Amino acid sequence: MRITAVSAGLGQPSSTRLLTDRLVAGLVEAGVEAQIEVIEVRDHAHDLVNAELTGMRTTELSAVLDRVASSDALVVVTPVFNAHPAGLFQMFFEVLDEGALAGMPVLIGATGGTARHSLVLDQDLLPMFHYLHALVAPVSVFAATDDWGDSSGLDARIGRAVNALLPLLGVRPGQPPEGADRAAPSDDLTLTADFEQMMRALGH
Repeated sequence: MRITAVSAGLGQPSSTRLLTDRLVAGLVEAGVEAQIEVIEVRDHAHDLVNAELTGMRTTELSAVLDRVASSDALVVVTPVFNAHPAGLFQMFFEVLDEGALAGMPVLIGATGGTARHSLVLDQDLLPMFHYLHALVAPVSVFAATDDWGDSSGLDARIGRAVNALLPLLGVRPGQPPEGADRAAPSDDLTLTADFEQMMRALGH
């Protein structure tokens, strides 16, 4: 099995690459036997722009896209800017051949400043990969800036996402990766009161 991880971080180092590496490590820890390669989109930025403008790909970019298209599964992670995935990330998948990702398992992830940017996963990434006919894992991962201070909550989310991808790889989930069953210590989007109580409060 060959898995390709696509990291669209713009800096070096970047939190996007860090999340990518953590997801890859989670797959290895879960017992997935695969050759895993990480592609940094920023390394192909100029070739991607030229491909968008001219429709022509360099030999190097063609080789990278061919490796993605011939993978058995993908892990893809993008930073979020102004409530949207990074432009380079979108550009990378725009220049892929039509049908290249059809039926391919994909685990999606994103990084951003606050947990509210996690909406990008459902509003942008999920529709994009559904349009590309990929098999998107039912659990995705978002890492906010605060997650890197105390990563126990992030570890749990990574564990759940990895376990959600395993059936799509034909791998039977075993013991959950370390941290998968631990609840996040805090979550900016977690409701602190039940819905009925919130509605009563709105009535006053």
